[in-house]
Amino acid sequence: MKPTLSLGKLYLIPTTMGDCDPMDVLPQTIKRSIDFIDHYIVENEKTARKSIKIVQPEKKQSELVLFTLNKHTETKEHLAMIQPLLEGKNMGLMSEAGCPGVADPGAVIVKIAHDKGIQVVPLVGPSSILLALMASGMNGQSFTFNGYLPIEKEEKKTALKFLEKLSFDKNQSQIFIETPYRNNKLLEDLIQILHPETHLCVATDITLPTEYIKTKKINAWKKEKVDLHKRPSIFILHKM
Repeated sequence: MKPTLSLGKLYLIPTTMGDCDPMDVLPQTIKRSIDFIDHYIVENEKTARKSIKIVQPEKKQSELVLFTLNKHTETKEHLAMIQPLLEGKNMGLMSEAGCPGVADPGAVIVKIAHDKGIQVVPLVGPSSILLALMASGMNGQSFTFNGYLPIEKEEKKTALKFLEKLSFDKNQSQIFIETPYRNNKLLEDLIQILHPETHLCVATDITLPTEYIKTKKINAWKKEKVDLHKRPSIFILHKM
């Protein structure tokens, strides 16, 4: 009788959130995992190869097999990506920045892995959402990550007023993000739309030398000068 082929494991491998020493934010488990994993599902091949090389310079790039997963990837390609797992090979899942599977297209691969009975191994690393919440001084017992807000002004206003009311009714921190080149416009809108007494945390360039994290009432933000253009940021509001 032919022995049953064992399945590989899917390792969720965090990356840095910008140009910094990876050993400042990544534990040794990341380096040890990269040592024995040759197959990866990544958001961007170029940056993934760079991340792997920085963390483990001795890793031979020619031995790496990378599958690209992003918003352009078709559903029919997902099963082909996990084929090495079904053949007993371990695989790594890497986001463009931070933790894979959180505000990241990699979540779909994790779901398929569970459906196929493949063991999923999450590794410790920086999450901008969690780090921003930790540093905000807002409610860490009850919070919601809302992803991106609507772009259109009136829809955005409606969404923000809803989140503001929700935060007050439930004593809940409301977390959201924006495309980095729209950050300054979003901050302007927040200052105009939210109640003067609502607290707002802006957490930018988290873990980087240019890190900026401040929590103030909207009234105080009107006097603050900060340039968020093209700087990855997390926004958290809480009306108390």
